[in-house]
Amino acid sequence: FSFPWQTTFQDGGEEVEDGAVYNVTLKKVQIQQAANKGARWLGGEGDQLPPEHTVRQYETSKIRAIKAGTLEKLVENLLTAFGDADFSYISIFLATYRAFASPRAVLELLLDRFGNLESSSHGEVANLNSLESEMVLRAEIASVLRAWLDQCSEDFREPPDYLCLLKLLDYLKNNMPNSDMESRVQNLLKQFQNQEVEAVDGFCSTSCSDLVDGEELEISNPEEFSSFQDHVVAEQLTYMDVMLFRRVVPYHCLGSIWSQRDKKENKNLAPTVRATITQFNAVTKCVISTILGTRELKIQQRAKIIEKWIHIAHECRILKNFSSLRAIISALQSNSIYRLKTTWMCVSKDILLMYEELSEIFSDHDNYLTSRELLMKEATSKFANLDSSEKENQKKSQKRLQLQKNKGVMQGTVPYLGTFLTDLIMLDTALQDYVEGGLINFEKRRREFEVIAQIKLLQSSCNSYCLIPDQKFIQWFRRQRHLTEEESYKLSREAEAAADTNILSPKSQKSMVKRISTLFLGTDVFTPPKEQPLKSSPVGGSSGESTDSASVSSCEFNHSETEDVCVTPISSPEDPLKKSSVGSDKGYDSDKGSISSDKGSGSSKGSICDPGSGLDSGSIPSRDSVPSSAPRALPVYNRQSDGSCIIRVSMDGLHASVYKSILITNQDRIPDVTQRALLKHNLEPDAVEDYELVQVISEDKELVFPRDANVFYGMNSHVNFDFILRKKA
Repeated sequence: FSFPWQTTFQDGGEEVEDGAVYNVTLKKVQIQQAANKGARWLGGEGDQLPPEHTVRQYETSKIRAIKAGTLEKLVENLLTAFGDADFSYISIFLATYRAFASPRAVLELLLDRFGNLESSSHGEVANLNSLESEMVLRAEIASVLRAWLDQCSEDFREPPDYLCLLKLLDYLKNNMPNSDMESRVQNLLKQFQNQEVEAVDGFCSTSCSDLVDGEELEISNPEEFSSFQDHVVAEQLTYMDVMLFRRVVPYHCLGSIWSQRDKKENKNLAPTVRATITQFNAVTKCVISTILGTRELKIQQRAKIIEKWIHIAHECRILKNFSSLRAIISALQSNSIYRLKTTWMCVSKDILLMYEELSEIFSDHDNYLTSRELLMKEATSKFANLDSSEKENQKKSQKRLQLQKNKGVMQGTVPYLGTFLTDLIMLDTALQDYVEGGLINFEKRRREFEVIAQIKLLQSSCNSYCLIPDQKFIQWFRRQRHLTEEESYKLSREAEAAADTNILSPKSQKSMVKRISTLFLGTDVFTPPKEQPLKSSPVGGSSGESTDSASVSSCEFNHSETEDVCVTPISSPEDPLKKSSVGSDKGYDSDKGSISSDKGSGSSKGSICDPGSGLDSGSIPSRDSVPSSAPRALPVYNRQSDGSCIIRVSMDGLHASVYKSILITNQDRIPDVTQRALLKHNLEPDAVEDYELVQVISEDKELVFPRDANVFYGMNSHVNFDFILRKKA
């Protein structure tokens, strides 16, 4: 008898073939085996056997994982990966291939080049001439197609023609007639066609936020809002978040796809992500409008509404809904709300402590380590893991949690999607798409899949929720008229006259401002100047939604439309955030916030968002991922390491508040970086000579680079890596 005793992995170097490079890992398994069968009759079991009755043997197997290759080789590897012991390859490819190929290109290679035995002459296929080998190949193709339909059926949604689905159906009729897969593809085609008809028929109702005929958007009625119980509001927000998050198509989150969303031709790109962000915005704006929308409210009444929203946030925490939890906290930290010092003075001490603990979940310390660890911990638990340093809050939390447990229904986990979007955008910025020889860099896709796998894990967990929609609340929520930045700030000033904004809510003023000002170190950021409010832009089926930066401006997403996530506190010129009140990290200029250096806007541009640095934090590899040597540390924003770093470049003038992340090395000079920045901003790259690159040192200081300067060595590494591309005079 024998059993595994110990497994070790050893780096076996690389194998190079025509059109592909493989990482080789040697898997060495130690086996302990009885030398004498009679030993078992003597009562010896496993490691209890005496040494003289055992002999140790080692079995070594080779694991080949493709590192880079042509598209043809990557598709061929779908059929051979299992034999190479690269068991996660098919899932990684299907989750990420949209970054470098279309579904049609992959399907044509798979079916026409490798699935057509008569014309195949590539790799192993050339030697397949026996009936047995033909059956093996068909089984491999069927396995890949089955995985494709299981994991990424949305790839075949191509209305109105559905060419890929029809091609697949034709292949199955010829090669696998009357199979279960043929029936499945036919049903999927009917499903897509029926959904297309329903979408057209229901367009009018869904595009108007599901308002009943004759209803109009309205400012919240405090009495009506107060009539909803806290846990009901949290459950309904969670219900809406779950429905949207479960529909998120993971590849929509890839940095190479999401970062292209602001091009004119891509206005409908990544609709599932946009819908989630629109909901986040709606929650944030609803919080602000309920607090400020009614002028007649007294200070104590306004404080009660703030308390109610803190209780709702706490209920979201119990439900493990980190999306609405973050939206509520972000709204309460927005400039128009946190400046209400007298109102915050009326909020009870216990509730302020609860608010402080909830805010601490999204602390920016150590690359948001708290929220990342908590998210992964909650993802696999049946119920929330609540902990409170305040006895009364702990008592209430446990009581509410026990009620949840008594229902006997497990909960899922709804994440703040911005965390993953930031990591994927930064991965896309830091790693090259192609390596030497023009081969597709598949190592990059393996790194991206670590993030995608977390999204899929959390989507799966959301199936555990058992929530029933409350149409009364949902209709109320969708009727709310959202205030613009200017409106909310004006109402805030009316509620409480100009005051020293150094004095915020009791107990939380220092940490709250620090969180607001230093949370984001990420990639593409949009923060509109206060003097130029944007036009209304209906998105995601909502109409009349104002595009204002106070309610939501994208931190990691650099987007000029309303889907951008996160509250950006905007100070008016008369009421700026004071530099002395902001706790800052190294190289942080508190007058600019952590985001923008848009001069003359009078804005403090903090944003409640996730950093883009430290990409390995919170990333979990798939269980069957192939072991490999430790990857080299990726370049990050605001830190030079291994001769590279990431800088943020904005365009002076119209686009002065839109940042694009640029990877630079110690070999890059001004023309190279300028050309890359112009391309990122969708401008003509040949106009390099017309622009100059400057680094923002402080509010009144800039570092102007000579034409041929080395940016990496010439930049000031002790301040934020924020640059402006300005047209020469």
